[in-house]
Amino acid sequence: MSPGWPRRAPGKGTFPPRRPRRGPGSLVHRLPGRAAALGLTAPQATALREMTGPMTMRELADRMSCEPSSATFVVDRLEKQGLVERRAHPTDRRARHLVLTGEGTALRTRLLELLAADSPLAGLTGEQQAQLQQLLQQAVVRR
Repeated sequence: MSPGWPRRAPGKGTFPPRRPRRGPGSLVHRLPGRAAALGLTAPQATALREMTGPMTMRELADRMSCEPSSATFVVDRLEKQGLVERRAHPTDRRARHLVLTGEGTALRTRLLELLAADSPLAGLTGEQQAQLQQLLQQAVVRR
């Protein structure tokens, strides 16, 4: 603990707050292994995980927290594997929509199942997970 930071009583939390977990059990460390099991790289798995519906390259890059040029490289590889298609954007002639193919959708489902299987939330029932999601959304809206 840094000098000058007040200590807290046991069970009262720490100050300053701790950073998010990035140890061996975190998603950051689990993703590459899960991706490899499906024949993907970690960036490809991240792109599939973030593709919740048709989106532009810029939208995908924002979701992946990377530059559009990096997302383009990843999508090029996914397209060669038959997992993603580029289609005309419905309202913008200059843009293209990225859309998962049937095979891409199936692989995304398998990836999400693998990631969810050893999630700390896996022990919660569907009802408990829905309740937790609702509570978290309420907390975010209050900020």
